[in-house]
Amino acid sequence: MNWGIITGSLEGLRTRGTSLQQRIRGLRRRLTLLLAVVGPGLITSNVDNDAGGITTYTQAGSHYGYALLWSLIPMTIALYVTEEMCARMGVITGKGLSDLIREEFGFRSTFFVMITGFFVDLANVVAEFAGVAEAMRIFHVSKFIAVPVAAFLVWILVLRGTYRQVEIVFLVACGFYVTYVASAFLAKPDWLLAARDTVFPSIHADSGYWLMLTGLVGTTIAPWQFFYLQAGFVEKKVGPRQYPQARADVLIGSISCMVIVFFIIVCTAATLYASGLRDINTAEGAAKALVPLAGKWAAYLFAFGLLNASVFAASILPLSTAHVICEGLGFEAGVDHKLKEAPIFYWLYTVLIVVGAGVVLFTDKLWTILIFSQVGNGIWLPVVIIFILLLVNRRDLMGDYVNTLTFNIVAWVTAIAMIGLTVVVAYTSLFSPGSSPAP
Repeated sequence: MNWGIITGSLEGLRTRGTSLQQRIRGLRRRLTLLLAVVGPGLITSNVDNDAGGITTYTQAGSHYGYALLWSLIPMTIALYVTEEMCARMGVITGKGLSDLIREEFGFRSTFFVMITGFFVDLANVVAEFAGVAEAMRIFHVSKFIAVPVAAFLVWILVLRGTYRQVEIVFLVACGFYVTYVASAFLAKPDWLLAARDTVFPSIHADSGYWLMLTGLVGTTIAPWQFFYLQAGFVEKKVGPRQYPQARADVLIGSISCMVIVFFIIVCTAATLYASGLRDINTAEGAAKALVPLAGKWAAYLFAFGLLNASVFAASILPLSTAHVICEGLGFEAGVDHKLKEAPIFYWLYTVLIVVGAGVVLFTDKLWTILIFSQVGNGIWLPVVIIFILLLVNRRDLMGDYVNTLTFNIVAWVTAIAMIGLTVVVAYTSLFSPGSSPAP
């Protein structure tokens, strides 16, 4: 018996075993780092699927079937590119976006951002509480009960919770978007046709198609998300060493956001569009129409998804606005601060919730507010993106983490395209509100 060969084999097995253990430990360490960092990117991307967004995706599916699914691929890229730049700035500089704009461009620029952001976000908060009212109406609950309860819950969550506690609640809320996946499967769509239209563009020549495409992009990438995302990484104290994990968080968030959009469009295309119900203009109307087409469980899941999305966004939008204003003025901001430490931050958060919920309770005519929100987003978004691009290319600010040439090309093309699209949305909303794809 050749003991040398046996000994060598055993040594080789031991070496391979040690190597495998090292790889497992390395993988576990990377996973632990990712889980420690994950949150701001996933939350920010998914909260874009709010009441207005779900209504827009519903209209896209009911009006054009699967034809607009191809747009989700470039939108995923655009969402990732714009959010990644903010994540990188937050991680490298340790400062929020409003802080950087004030320091690098002066108070006047910051004041414009703050004022615009406050009124646009206030209109968006009203839209979210309107979504709560719509969703609960399907469950036969009055808005005079549903809206105050929702407003109190989101207020007490932030007032009493720590950042980590609030983040866990938000991450759980992200998980509830799976209800739209279930609704889509219950609708029994043509998966092969959906896959084909996702990969191969189905272009229509009519203006309504392009207007709907503009609405999809406009509702997916909103100005407030950049401020909240960057503030989230700063408040979580994510540093340059965790940058790869922060980037992965943004990537996961961007992809998961578009996956949910895919299933919402598929669900409504397989039911409403296929049955000729193409005049559905609200998410509430879509949920009700699903009952005879896909069963009451599909409708209830769709409505629950709308409720979850509305409450989720009604929590985060005021947080984002409070961060924008407090950072811009140099006040303390952040959920980890107590009320005595950051009174302006919490008062702003409270005012936005009270006014947003109050408007929904005392009026049913929300169209003007929603139109203002659209126009405001159209004006605010290009300005914010240009600020981001100017900041992220400052080598004295970002060091070796400035944009590469390739990334700059992608980012500027995305910015220019978004400027053009948001101008179309603003113009159409202002002069032809009846034809707007958004609610």
